[in-house]
Amino acid sequence: MEELKFIMEKFVASGWDLISIPAQQWLEGKADKDTLVSAIKQADKECESCGCELDPLYKRALELI
Repeated sequence: MEELKFIMEKFVASGWDLISIPAQQWLEGKADKDTLVSAIKQADKECESCGCELDPLYKRALELI
């Protein structure tokens, strides 16, 4: 759970609304799981393998959820 929290904090810090808003909601205990999973999948699809620090975190977050 601590690893997932760390990943969500990284998503929030990214400032990318697609992923930061659902991640913030998760951290606040207000997230809908389906919405969060959908946002992570969409971010992974859009970002793909751009080389940023978030690339490996999308798939890991999905594994942990």
